[in-house]
Amino acid sequence: MLGKLLHSTLSLVATVAFVSPSAARPATTASGAIQTLSEAAPALAPFQHVRFCMRYPHDCSSDLEQADRVELSPSTVKLLEATNRNVNAQIAPIQKTYGADLKVGWTIGPKAGDCNDYAVTKRHRLIESGLPARALRLSVVRTPDRIGHLVLLVSTTDGDLVLDNLTPTIRTWQNSDYEWIKVQSSTDARLWFDVGRKVAEPANLNSRALAQLAAQKTAK
Repeated sequence: MLGKLLHSTLSLVATVAFVSPSAARPATTASGAIQTLSEAAPALAPFQHVRFCMRYPHDCSSDLEQADRVELSPSTVKLLEATNRNVNAQIAPIQKTYGADLKVGWTIGPKAGDCNDYAVTKRHRLIESGLPARALRLSVVRTPDRIGHLVLLVSTTDGDLVLDNLTPTIRTWQNSDYEWIKVQSSTDARLWFDVGRKVAEPANLNSRALAQLAAQKTAK
């Protein structure tokens, strides 16, 4: 129990970047339409991600011929669960201070690290396993305690899923209880965008549901 508490506490203390006020909270529509995260206005990349790309250029390369979503098949679910569980277990949680010491940065597969190290390691492992890099996006969020945090967002044909070092459970982004700040670009892994919300409208919506959805979009 103490180990789990230490794991959560240290991981939450580790911040990733200044979080701008232009953030979108997860929500569902009155019609039940599926919402996926989308890229809104361009945003500054976290400084440590810029340094990470200099150190690991292969993990910041992009191939526009790749799919930007993966099919959520049983084998994919198994791979995501195993990767999330294994990386969470293999990296011991510590608090890192990012400052003048240029030796401190986001690292793939360290023995000990913070939320940033967990997220980039999971992305690296999934790319090695054959998943398209375009479907694997790092995302800066804010926890309910208003603390900056980094997670891995996996874009699938059934919605966007969150791989998080604070929980062994893979959740949809709507159920993560986070405030979504910015997300890595799906077309260029070096770029970042503010988070927007994109609604996939079911084709069989009745007129009342369509009116509700239209009113909701206008309000946004």
